[in-house]
This record gives sequence, structure tokens and C-alpha cells, in this order.
Amino acid sequence: MPDIHLRFHKDMLVLSGSLDAALRERGFDLEQERELLLVTEPETVLEPLRLESIAGAQCLVLPTAGITRARLAHVRAEGSAQTIANAALGIAAKLSAQHVLAEIGPTGLPLDATSKTSLTANRDQYADAARLFSESGIDALFLNGMAGADDLRCALMGVRKVWDGPVFASVVVDEYGTVSWRGGALEEALSVMVEYEASVAGIQTGAAPDKAADLVGRMVNACDLPVLVQIDVSQVHARDPHDENPYWHPDFAMSAAGVLRAAGAQFLRACGNAVASYTGALVAATMGTDAVR
Repeated sequence: MPDIHLRFHKDMLVLSGSLDAALRERGFDLEQERELLLVTEPETVLEPLRLESIAGAQCLVLPTAGITRARLAHVRAEGSAQTIANAALGIAAKLSAQHVLAEIGPTGLPLDATSKTSLTANRDQYADAARLFSESGIDALFLNGMAGADDLRCALMGVRKVWDGPVFASVVVDEYGTVSWRGGALEEALSVMVEYEASVAGIQTGAAPDKAADLVGRMVNACDLPVLVQIDVSQVHARDPHDENPYWHPDFAMSAAGVLRAAGAQFLRACGNAVASYTGALVAATMGTDAVR
């Protein structure tokens, strides 16, 4: 039985990282092929996911970010959503993860907050995506990279129409807490997460550990939800590390993990150009520890 909610505010947990870097290295065009690879090249997806599992990630994130109808239509894969979801679940079954999360990313559709038609169309896209996993037995849905408060609101309203399990929600922010794409402050996004029943509040940021910890502090002050931090790795093993690339080596992710835990984060993930060694570093830094909050 999925039981991740029983661990909220208790154990430190690491989510498996983004597979983008591993798949790009193999020559795939992720804008066109990311989700289709689950069906056409399942072993290619399984390999980096297995490395994430070996690295110790307790939570396996299914690489299904583009599974909404609009995103699939963009790559001419209309009607393939359930096939892709089933393929992702089949891969997860081979890895025996403690917990499984299905990722759902932004639809990419235009969104007019003053138009009921626009809001309903976006909301229904997320509801349809969530419905693909409603009988799957996974632990949680992961709304990742939502494009501002209005998109986040539509996503949460949509998934809550069909899903009563845990929902992780995350937005991309800069070091000042400004949400990417459509702007807005971090606190505005957090308010939406609370009002529309997210279970975990998350951010993705490339900010240095001390600034990321400040963002976590703002999250802790703004809501009682468990906190997820995704550290965004821009370059790996760069010869000239600088402030805009604070996580250029897994060792720096390891040291960041302690800082973020002390600030109140419970869930950690490496994304961007991170590889499995980053996940391993986060696991090594937090294994067997309790969440501070």
C-alpha cells in the first residue's frame, strides 16, 4: 500500500533525479522524444532510472512530465497517454522503489486567468493526466515546474477532481523567490498550494545553498506542508565554477543537503544536468536522519 504520507515531517527522503542529462548524452532530442522513449526505448529509460535506484533514492519519479494531452499533441502523439503511463509503471515495477511518484508537467497551453474557458481547458488537461494513474497504486502525483500561480491553481484543481492521494507541487524560483515564466512571489504560489490541497510544497532553484536555505525558511514560515527542494545543476565538473553554478560537483550537493535539512526541507532532489552521483550524494548526506521540522 502506498504510505508516503505516513513519513511526512519524519524521515529525510531523496527523489530520483532528472534523466535529461543521461538521455541527452545518448543523443535523444528530449523536446520530441522524452515521453515516447518509455514506449519505443524502454531499456534506455530503465538504465538511468536503475542507476538512480542504486544511488539510493527512496522515491522514484516516473519520467512522465509531458503526459498531458496538449504536450503529447505537440509531438504528434495524441492518444498515447495511457500507453505511456503503463510503460512508465512497468519500468517502475522492475526497480522495487520504496515510493513511486508520477510526474506531471505544465501543459504549455496559453492561460488567460480572466477566461473561464481557458481555466477550464487547462484544469481538465491536468485531470485527464492524473486519471491515468488513479488506479495504479503509486504513492503520489508530482506537479513539477508549474508556470506561476494560475497554472498551479488549475493543476491542483484538476488533479483533485480525480485523485485523493498525496500531491507534490513545485515551482521554479530564482534566488529571490520569484517564480519563473509568469512571475509572482514564492508566497503566492505557496498560498495556492495550501488552498488547493497540495500535500508537499516544493521549489526548484539553482540558488547557492545559503540562499536556497533562506527560501526554505520563507516556505516554513508561510505554510505547514513538508518542503521539497530540487537543486538545479547547470554544469557538471565545470572547470570554472562560479556563483551561477554552485553545484558543479556532487560534493557540493552533499554539503547543501545538510544546510537545506537544517532550514526545514524534508525532500531533496537533483535536477537539470545532474546525474546519479548527485542523487547518491544527497542520500549519503541524509541517510537515517529525521526531518528537522
